[in-house]
Amino acid sequence: MSGNIAIVGYGLSAIGPGIGIGLIFAAYINGVARQPEARGMLQSIAILGFAFAEALAIFGLVLFFINK
Repeated sequence: MSGNIAIVGYGLSAIGPGIGIGLIFAAYINGVARQPEARGMLQSIAILGFAFAEALAIFGLVLFFINK
């Protein structure tokens, strides 16, 4: 029974990074639309934020397999 609960837990924990990545790129697109000359600086910040958010999802996946 605990395996089924762990799968549900990982599914729920993947929602957070998904929402975070969406917000990061929404803010990036909004920033570039408002100030196109800042594209280079905003792009590096957006990619760094994407990497951190994706790392949280990968960390949750690793914890899922460790806990299984």
